[in-house]
This record gives sequence, C-alpha cells and structure tokens, in this order.
Amino acid sequence: MPKPLTAVAVAGAALLVRRALRRRIQASPLWPMPALAEPVSGRPRSRALRLLVAARRTVAEGVVELRLQGRELPRWEPGAHLDLVLPSGLVRQYSLCGDPEDTSSYTVATRLVTDGRGGSREVHEQLREGTEVEVRGPRNRFPLVEAPSYVFVAGGIGITPILPMLRALAAGAEWRLLYAGRTRASMPFLEEVAELGGQDRVTVVDGRPELDALLTDLPEGTAVYCCGPEGLMTAVEERVPHVRLERFTARTVRDGDPFEVELRRTGRVVTVAADSTVLAAVRAELPDTLYSCEQGFCGTCQQRVLAGEVEHRDELLTDAERDDSMLICVSRSRGERLVLDM
Repeated sequence: MPKPLTAVAVAGAALLVRRALRRRIQASPLWPMPALAEPVSGRPRSRALRLLVAARRTVAEGVVELRLQGRELPRWEPGAHLDLVLPSGLVRQYSLCGDPEDTSSYTVATRLVTDGRGGSREVHEQLREGTEVEVRGPRNRFPLVEAPSYVFVAGGIGITPILPMLRALAAGAEWRLLYAGRTRASMPFLEEVAELGGQDRVTVVDGRPELDALLTDLPEGTAVYCCGPEGLMTAVEERVPHVRLERFTARTVRDGDPFEVELRRTGRVVTVAADSTVLAAVRAELPDTLYSCEQGFCGTCQQRVLAGEVEHRDELLTDAERDDSMLICVSRSRGERLVLDM
C-alpha cells in the first residue's frame, strides 16, 4: 500500500477506536473506571472572569468595600471567597460579603495594611470605579454547616465571611457573635451586625476580647467559626480545637520537620527549617522565584518535583498535578529530601 494511503488508514482506524471507546464509556460510565467531576484531593482551576468595579465606598476606618459587576456570575454560598488578580499581577483572596442571590455582582471588602505585602495598598490606591479586574472563583473552604447552634468570633475585617452567614441564619437559628476590633470606628459593617443580632446575640468588644466565658461549656454539636488576626484565631483554637478557621495570611509552620531541597538545574541544595517553608528557603538562593499568595491558593509558585515524596498542603492542585509538582509556599517533604526542577 502506498505510504500516503497507509497514513490515512492508520488515522482512520485511530478515529474509529476513539469513537468506540467514547460510546463504551457513555454506555457504562464505570468502565474501565469512573471519571471524577472533581479530583479526590485538590481542586480544578476556576474560570477567570473580567469584572468592573461598579461602586466603591468606605465602610470603616481603613476599610473599603468594592462591588464588582458582571453578568450571570457563578453562585456562591456564605463563607466563599474570590481570588482577585491585581493590576500588578499579585493575587489576593477576599471573602464575599454581599448577597449570594445576586448573580450580577460580587462584593468584597479589604483593610489597608500599611506594613503588609502590598496587596491591600494596591486595592486602596488603584481600584477605582470603572476599573476592570480579573477574578477567579468563587471557592469555599469555610462553608456554613448545619448545626443545632453556632458561635462566631470575628476580629476586624474577619467579619466579612461571617456576615453572610448571619444573614442566612437570621432569627431562626441559635447563634452568638463576639465581634472585636481596635476601635468601633475601625470595625466594618458594625451597624448591620448589631441589627441582625441585637444585644442578646452580639457582643462588641474594643480591644482584646475575653474568650473563656464565650467558649466554655458549649452545648454539644455547637459549630464554632473564627476569622481575624492570627493571634485571635490561635487563642480560639486553643480553647476549641474543632473550630472552623478562615485565614488569608501566611501561617507559621508549627508541625514541620527540617529537610533538604535540591535545586537540580542550579546544582544547589537548601535546607528548609522546621518552622519555615520551601519558598523561603528557595528564595534565599533564587530571589527571583515567582510567588504571590503564600497560602496555596493561587498556583504562582508551582514547581515540578523530580524526586521525593511531597506532603501536599495546598487547596488548588488536582491529583494529576500532585503526581509531579507542588506549591512550594505551603507544601513540604515527607522524607529528608526533595528534588525540584529549578
């Protein structure tokens, strides 16, 4: 058979095989094994959306609220957050604090952190009405579960993921909220929170809150939620180990072991301390290494793994991606050494 005809025949046969396999799987989805809509661990990438900053207002000292407008936006549930891609390329996470039923806009709020990593300053200085921004999500790692009663602890801007929960619970559920801040003027949405719960449900504290009275002798099955500064969340977790936490800042590694990372392309070997991260160790040698969120959300720091077993601590990578890569801002080694393609 002439070579051109051979190529055509092979291509035709391959097409028939693919079609037959597709029909076979559609007829019996469990053959040869089920295809998962979502991976067992990790999560598929969210589709990026281009939204318009339709409104901006100050809701407390140092806190701005942005309403991001679009069309037929994905629905979300209380506790969800967005990945906001800032003009500089930085990716930051902000809790949705608007109405979940509104599919025409998303609402987020952010506090200016003058000594932070630059994300909040960029939001405050550059995102004005009429600015177009890219967002990914929504995603929810902080869902409101069914429970006989609830206790919420919010510190300052940490009220944002909790506010939609309070609206959803309304008057029909048993709940209490401790809302703390440096001053009342610095606490966003304070008036609405007070109206939702009244004096019986809501306790507002200026300064350091007293947690023992609130978190001692909780009724069985009480769901406890906390969002706020790291010190507040640590204090709540010490009293209620099963507390549900939402954090968007880097957490100190408290349960790690030291290990080595070989950077194969550069020939260097770095040591990751028990209380540090692969990202920090790598950037000490390769300061131009890309990163953004430092929380395992955005995927900027993803690196290929050539050898070693990874302890994945991110919320993003799929099972297939975890076979040969890791997010070096949060994930660690299960052994004494990892080899990265860097």
